[in-house]
Amino acid sequence: MSYTLHSLRKARLQRSELAVPGSNTTMIEKAALSAADYVFLDCEDAVAPPDKEQARKNIIQALNDIDWKGKGKTVSVRINGLDTHYMYRDVVDIMEQAGSKLDTILIPKVGVAADVYMVECLMSQIEEAKGLKNKVATEALIETPLGMANVEAIAAAPSRLEAMHFGVADYAAFNKARTVVIGGLNPDYPGDQWHFALSRMTVACRAYGLRPIDGPFGDFADPDGYTAGAKRAAALGIEGKWAIHPSQIELANAVFSPTAKEIERAERILEALKEAQAQGKGAASLDGKMIDAASEKMARNLLATAAAIKSADAARQS
Repeated sequence: MSYTLHSLRKARLQRSELAVPGSNTTMIEKAALSAADYVFLDCEDAVAPPDKEQARKNIIQALNDIDWKGKGKTVSVRINGLDTHYMYRDVVDIMEQAGSKLDTILIPKVGVAADVYMVECLMSQIEEAKGLKNKVATEALIETPLGMANVEAIAAAPSRLEAMHFGVADYAAFNKARTVVIGGLNPDYPGDQWHFALSRMTVACRAYGLRPIDGPFGDFADPDGYTAGAKRAAALGIEGKWAIHPSQIELANAVFSPTAKEIERAERILEALKEAQAQGKGAASLDGKMIDAASEKMARNLLATAAAIKSADAARQS
C-alpha cells in the first residue's frame, strides 16, 4: 500500500440524482417529495436562454422555502457553463441569497482544474462577505474530451470537489460519437462504448477521494435499458445515477442499494474474519470461497451504504 492515501472527502448517499429544470416550479415541489437521494436544480441545459433569469429566481425561492434536509435530500444547483455570461450571476445570486441552504454546486463541462478554481474563488468570497457558516461543496460534470483528458488533474487539485459526474450526452456530441439514445448503447459497438470513460473517471475519483456518479439515460420509456446501464456502472464502483424522469428514481435506488442477502453476507464476512484473527489467521473461508482484508473492506463499504440508506429512509418518514 502506498504511503500516499486520499480518504473520501465526503460520504453522501447519492444512489439517485433527480434533475429538475429551475424553470419548472411544479417539478421542483414534486422533487422535494420524491424518493430521490439527491436533487439538482438546473440553471443550464434544461433551461432555455429566455428563462434563465426566472429559473435562477425560482431556484433561490425553492432553496429558501423547502426544507430539503428535513425531507432527506441533498440539494445541488447546476450552474451555467464558464463560457456563458450567465455563470457568474448564477453563483453570486444563489450563494448570496440562498447559500446557507445549499449543499453543492455542480459545475458543467469542467475541462481543467482552473475551471473549478474560478467558481470556488467566487464562492469563498461570497461566504466570507455574507458570513455564511456552511461551506458549500462543488461537483464536476465531466462531459468533454478535454475534461476526460484532464480528469486526474481535476480530481487531484486542491478544491472543494466531492464528486464527479459523467455527462454522456455532451461527451458523445463532442467526440462525434454515433449514438442511438442518450446513455444507450450503439449496437454497432462490440460492448459498452462508455466503459472506458466511466472507468477512467471512477479511477480518478477513487484515487483522490471523490464519489463517481453516472449521468443520464435518455429513454425514460425503457426501464430495462436504464437498469442495465446502472448495473454496468455499479459493477465499476460508481455510486449512483441521474434520473431525468421520476420513473427512474426507484430504478436507481434499487440498483445502487445492497440487497438483504448482500447485507447478511457482509455481516458473515466480518464475523468469519474476526474468528480467523482470533486464531492468528489473516484469511478465512466462507461458503467455499477465500475471504481476506480486501473482503473486509468491501463488506464494510456495503454496510456503510446500508446504514446511510436506513438513516435517509427514517428522515423521509419523520
